[in-house]
Amino acid sequence: MSRFRNEVIRLESHIKTLRTGCGLIFGIAVMMAVGWWDSPRNLTIHNPPDLRSGSTRKWWEIPPESVYTFSFYIFQQLNRWPADGEKDYPRLIHTLSAYLTPSCKAELESDFQKRQNASELRSRTRSVYEIPARGYGDNPELRVQVQGRDHWLVNLDLATEEFYGSERVKQAFVRYPLKVVRLDIDPEKNPFGLALDCFDSLPQRISSPPSSTAKTLK
Repeated sequence: MSRFRNEVIRLESHIKTLRTGCGLIFGIAVMMAVGWWDSPRNLTIHNPPDLRSGSTRKWWEIPPESVYTFSFYIFQQLNRWPADGEKDYPRLIHTLSAYLTPSCKAELESDFQKRQNASELRSRTRSVYEIPARGYGDNPELRVQVQGRDHWLVNLDLATEEFYGSERVKQAFVRYPLKVVRLDIDPEKNPFGLALDCFDSLPQRISSPPSSTAKTLK
């Protein structure tokens, strides 16, 4: 009997050891799951265009090409009125508010009121797009001017078109001098960590593109 009793005790001890091991494994799995859940879902990584020669830069440094891409993307979205400027313009100001400084948002809201009072928005559609051969790669020093660690001046050369119904009422080639600042306060709403601070000076008309390019724009 003692031999069987000893065997039972040994098995019970082994079972307890297995249960303890399973408990430890379960605890580790729970901690890993919590760590995975708390990890950031989106990471913004600024890479230079060509990595073949390697790159060394300070962790807080944002390359000019990333600043230009941000500026063009947000400004283009802000000026894309697909149906009716009277409704699209204020909606976009609100939707893109995380990418605008408070002063710029107030300036755009004031611009909306002026345009609305002048009847420049109702039933109008609007779009802006980059003029060929006038992008960042054609003249990087002109396109993005670094004014400090957290401040940039971006010059966008864009074609602007507005339609009233099916009739085109405006086509212009304009240089928009935009101020961009670092605003890394809410990665969930603004993963870029940048914000438009509206215009550095008044937008300026520029010469039309070459005739071959102009035909492409029509």
